[in-house]
Amino acid sequence: MPSIFTRIIQGELPAYTIAENEDCYAFLDINPNARGHVLCVPKKEVDKLFDLKDDLYIKLMQFSKHIAGALEKAVPCKRVGMAVVGLEVPHAHVHLIPLNEMHEMTFQTKVKLSDKEFKELVTKIKAQL
Repeated sequence: MPSIFTRIIQGELPAYTIAENEDCYAFLDINPNARGHVLCVPKKEVDKLFDLKDDLYIKLMQFSKHIAGALEKAVPCKRVGMAVVGLEVPHAHVHLIPLNEMHEMTFQTKVKLSDKEFKELVTKIKAQL
């Protein structure tokens, strides 16, 4: 059965899409640690990040770096943190989280955003790409 991320990439489930290319896809996390929390995933479904073939791993990291640069310009923060946990969804993914305080990286604190706020974030981040 395809992962939830594969279903998002294929358009079966809605997402607040930030960007995509031939190999990777970025979208807002709907249960964010902080305002602007983005997930970057390879389009190819591979469970673990370090099981990605080297070329796809490098492409995902380059894609994530590009998204992080736009994110840092669009969302006021001290820096953009990156985390790879991978226990929630069996599809390799990178969390990009705008950080102002360390607790925003703990995955214990969540923020609630309205549909309007999510859409505004997509517009702001896309404008920086």
